[in-house]
Amino acid sequence: MTERDIDNIACRFGLVTGKRVRKMLCENLFAFQEVFVLSERDTCAAGVVAVETQGECFMEQTNKVLTVSILGCGSRGFRTYGRLMHQLSAKFRIVALCDTDTDVLALAAKELGVEQQNCFTNDAEFFAERRSDVLVIATLDKQHYDNTMHAMALGYDILLEKPITDNKQECENLLAAQQKYGNKVVVCHVLRYAKGFVKVKELLDEGAIGTLVNIQALEQVAYWHMAHSYVRGNWRRAEDTTPMILAKCCHDLDLLQYYAASKATSVSSIGELTYFKKECAPEGSAERCMDCKYKDSCPYSAKRIYIDNYVAQGCPADIWPQNVVVTDTPLSVDKLQHALCTDSPYGRCVFRCDNDVVSHQTTNILFDNGVTANLTMMAFTKCGGRIYKFFGTNGELVLDEEKEHILLTPFGEKTQVINLGDLTEAGMSHGGGDSMLIADLYDMITGKRSQTTGLASSIESHLMGIAAETSRLECGKNVLVH
Repeated sequence: MTERDIDNIACRFGLVTGKRVRKMLCENLFAFQEVFVLSERDTCAAGVVAVETQGECFMEQTNKVLTVSILGCGSRGFRTYGRLMHQLSAKFRIVALCDTDTDVLALAAKELGVEQQNCFTNDAEFFAERRSDVLVIATLDKQHYDNTMHAMALGYDILLEKPITDNKQECENLLAAQQKYGNKVVVCHVLRYAKGFVKVKELLDEGAIGTLVNIQALEQVAYWHMAHSYVRGNWRRAEDTTPMILAKCCHDLDLLQYYAASKATSVSSIGELTYFKKECAPEGSAERCMDCKYKDSCPYSAKRIYIDNYVAQGCPADIWPQNVVVTDTPLSVDKLQHALCTDSPYGRCVFRCDNDVVSHQTTNILFDNGVTANLTMMAFTKCGGRIYKFFGTNGELVLDEEKEHILLTPFGEKTQVINLGDLTEAGMSHGGGDSMLIADLYDMITGKRSQTTGLASSIESHLMGIAAETSRLECGKNVLVH
């Protein structure tokens, strides 16, 4: 590295260099003692300034605000991550947005303070140049791979909504691209940041139940959530998004390998689409719920799910999932009725949609260290939330989101009850995982802490999901993950 190279870096990244600093950097870029030195791109992100004081060199870290762009301004990109980042103005500044829905784009721009010239309606125009330090990718599942490859080539550090991809070769391509370009990629496996799930990991690592032998996991989708997202909604067709085992259960697969502390050896899986088919439609039912004689009695009625529940909650100005049906907030009964009575896909009869993803699936996993796991995804449940049971050589551990507690029972001792409410503020999405992820993101991007859910570690659970879907399509045969 020449002195001119050093001066160029100084000019570009705000590094103030004296002769002695420049000479030392030229001789050996990493020659500092007690100095926080990162790669060139990390130096930029961390806002590092080189200072020469009394013959000694050191790096002083400043609190640089990271600029952020959001690709996909829906429930996750704008309403979750965008709003959380907007609240952390000392760390993040949102400067660019991209979404194909002009109404959603305008709403996001207004709330997040993004100028009109930095709002884009197609990704080709958006990717014409790098627009910020960080890019949030929250597009539809099938777009994640291409979006991420483009973003890495442009030099973005990335917050990537899950799932990453349902293609094994694309997993390998992404890892190769990251190795080439050196980007930080944080995957939104938000439950790894939720304090209840973190507490379980701590207890397992402490040996609270001895050596872990088996995990039984139940993912309760909830009947109405199944109807909203996976029958009427964006994730209803595997060809357009990803299979259910990844679209809904990539959180669970990630947690299982996280708790097992091992790579997976093999997977077998069975499952199918039950009930949400035309042949199961009640006699005399209509194409759309608002025209149907069963609209007040069918549990899957769009009127009951979107309007009646909205009224029961006091008609809030902005709430999910109603804000997916009507993106124009503040919400109202009139707006919801208009959408459901006209062309909204959320007003369709659940027995007359073009859905094909499974409604229930059971997956068995063998890990390299001998731990086994069973994951059941079930649409037909009253409530949502996960129930995990851990069996060890010296005790049992239960995480129950529905009952909001953790139960620790060492053999021969009384059960200890840990209330999830004591760990997480009430009403926080994903058990507080969304907000904790964004709170930690700044330090992960700037290199102050390791990436909890980096690309490499997150790929493992996706390979498990890909193997599970292969097994399901082949009548449950055992499939090797690697």
